[in-house]
Amino acid sequence: MNTIKIIWKIILVGLSLIVAFLLIITLYHNYKLRNEYQEYPAPGKLVEINNHKMHIFSRGQGNITLVFLAGSGTSNPTIDFKPLWKKIKDDYRISIVEKAGYGWSEKTSSSRDIDTILEETRKALKLSGEKGPYVLVPHSMSGLEAIYWCQKYPDEVKAVIGIDPAIPEIYLDSSFNLPKKSELYFTYLMSRVGLTRFMDREELEKNIPLLNSKEISEKDKEKLKAMFYKSSLTKNMLNEVNHVKENARKVKRNRVPINIPMYFFVAESSNRNITPNWTKTLHEYAAKINYSKFELLKGGHYIHYDRSELIAEEMRKFLNEIKIN
Repeated sequence: MNTIKIIWKIILVGLSLIVAFLLIITLYHNYKLRNEYQEYPAPGKLVEINNHKMHIFSRGQGNITLVFLAGSGTSNPTIDFKPLWKKIKDDYRISIVEKAGYGWSEKTSSSRDIDTILEETRKALKLSGEKGPYVLVPHSMSGLEAIYWCQKYPDEVKAVIGIDPAIPEIYLDSSFNLPKKSELYFTYLMSRVGLTRFMDREELEKNIPLLNSKEISEKDKEKLKAMFYKSSLTKNMLNEVNHVKENARKVKRNRVPINIPMYFFVAESSNRNITPNWTKTLHEYAAKINYSKFELLKGGHYIHYDRSELIAEEMRKFLNEIKIN
């Protein structure tokens, strides 16, 4: 009997130590977040949308604005797209939308259904002073939002330039695999407590491959890390994943926006773990568009890191071809 009591005491002491450790880590994490927020303030405009602030970063000049929409889980869209947008900002106006829970934007309790996401994006752009019609530049999951935008408000969209974009058929494919919820929620808890701050360099670079790039400055890399600690797998990102099939079905029910020109840059080695039909599905979708282009590029899902020079040049050619300048 005494042995059992001793074992229980050891277990309780162990649990108490774990709780105390996590509490200390969380307090330290929140302290660092406050300091990092002061050291790296939002570089763009913060506008009030549905009781939370959204960050819109804009640069450059031009008669048309290219709106960049980040892929799922991108902790700092503004810097994530920089290897590409810095190459075209002298020719076009560029705006990066940071959705709720992304980058410098605040988290929200509003739904992550496709209608809410789109309306928040449109309103944020308007409040920040941007004017359409736009050329949409979605990466990954934001392809759904871009297509839905074309369907609902075709007069606001001049063209879509997708960077390995997702389309409804990808998420509705029988071979499509969502990450396991247990893994997602474990990662979510790690990031909220602040355990991500204790990743070694190799693990950090695996999660933020742009840290190895020569396309951004050392200061930008520090901002990337700060935003990763703040906005890696937030509750809004989790909710987007939970809504993705429902959102895909909603977009799929509408007609393909065949009259809006589209150019898809597709990564050769991307997303095979999600669905083996990624490239084939995108190629078939592009073929339905009256004026479309399709470019298969060597590289991974974030092809705008390593292939930014080529993509920027192709974007200019494409926009000239469809008389957008």
